[in-house]
Amino acid sequence: MARKINEECGIFGIYNKAGIKQLGNLVYFGLFALQHRGQEAAGIAINRDGDVVIQKSLGLVSDVFKDSPMITMDGDIAVGHVRYSTTGSNTQENAQPLCAKYYKGSLTIAHNGNICNADKLRKELSEQGSIFHSTNDSEIIAYLIAKARIHTKSIEEAVKAVIPQLEGSFSLLVMSPRKLIAVRDPHGIRPLCMGRIKDSVVFASETCALDTVGATFVRDIRPGEIYVVNQTGEFSIEDYCNQPSALCIFEHIYFARPDSVIDGQSVNEARVEAGRMLAKQHPVEADVVIGVPDSGLSSAIGYSMQSGIPYGVGLIKNRYIGRTFIQPSQAMRERSVALKLNVLKANIEGKRVIVIDDSIVRGTTLANIIKMLKKGGATEVHVRISSPKFIYPCFYGTDIPDRSQLASVNYTHDELCRKIGADSLGFLDTDSVDEIAKNSKLAFCKACFTGKYPCPVPECANKTEFE
Repeated sequence: MARKINEECGIFGIYNKAGIKQLGNLVYFGLFALQHRGQEAAGIAINRDGDVVIQKSLGLVSDVFKDSPMITMDGDIAVGHVRYSTTGSNTQENAQPLCAKYYKGSLTIAHNGNICNADKLRKELSEQGSIFHSTNDSEIIAYLIAKARIHTKSIEEAVKAVIPQLEGSFSLLVMSPRKLIAVRDPHGIRPLCMGRIKDSVVFASETCALDTVGATFVRDIRPGEIYVVNQTGEFSIEDYCNQPSALCIFEHIYFARPDSVIDGQSVNEARVEAGRMLAKQHPVEADVVIGVPDSGLSSAIGYSMQSGIPYGVGLIKNRYIGRTFIQPSQAMRERSVALKLNVLKANIEGKRVIVIDDSIVRGTTLANIIKMLKKGGATEVHVRISSPKFIYPCFYGTDIPDRSQLASVNYTHDELCRKIGADSLGFLDTDSVDEIAKNSKLAFCKACFTGKYPCPVPECANKTEFE
């Protein structure tokens, strides 16, 4: 019963043409920068002269690689992964990268996204004799690539043959003994960008990871693009770059770090603009505007700038409690809110408070936050949400549950306002979502608000469907 929605994963990879020493250390810092994209598991695979060394486990990057020899390891190619599970439970065997040996050699993949037809593909492969070691959809992709490689002249041709079989979202890094391939699904639902450190080529889910390792941003991988790097050069396969784009809008609203730029759009600027639009659409008299850390802070600043109501710090976040801190009982869940957030009473006591958050899934924790603010002395609490109402589930790697669990489906607007204990409640208008990210080179997927999905979806969204 997590308060927040969660994204699938973060991926990072490098083809080390520049001869960077201690390549594992570079990947470690790249994953550290992407830790917000997944806190359940982490892994690094390093290719040295065609031999792959891999370490992965459950936990944060700093825990998995504490005192690990992987950090000081040299190599030619490397990929890394941080995981939040949407398909496949949080178990050791589901940690990535996935590395397999097959007829043509070795294959290592790191995947961000969710394959909607994974159940069908898995059944077909199982009937052909495939034996699966995990319950995630990423292993299915690896099997399909390995199978296609037997009948193709190169690993990139195998990848090209597999893409039409996959429905859903996928940003992939595929490492063979001599190549590193970056792939983005034809709609570009999940982000993937490219940078350089001298002659070395770096791929990452977000530009903040490029900044962390000292890489210069080059460009985003285009939707449908297959970008291949080997020792002799680089080239792009663009056979599938002709579909309408549909980047997940929640990359800008919640998922990505505010210092990232995704497909031409600053994440921080998009959140500030969302706050400005909220102030126009849902004005209210108040004394201070605060944000729920962290993704609500930029929108709170935007609301303050537009409304003229002072911005203040009203909630202090405990940085040592991750997004996946989940408790088995309601009492423990409520207590966890107090562990994660505390009220700065001096800034809200005796004041009418506007609190900005990025979304409402079930509403439970937001109700606890409002209770804390009023207990801390706020005379009124007006809630403003920098996204529209969730009324449909997501099937593309975002942990938005089925409709029966969504607060905005189960309650009318007024009922939801009363349920969370707010004095008023306002959501960003669905028609204005595109306006928060005017600099984006891609159009957006807004299916969780509209029910209009950019590609086929399964009949159910059971994240442990293979258990």
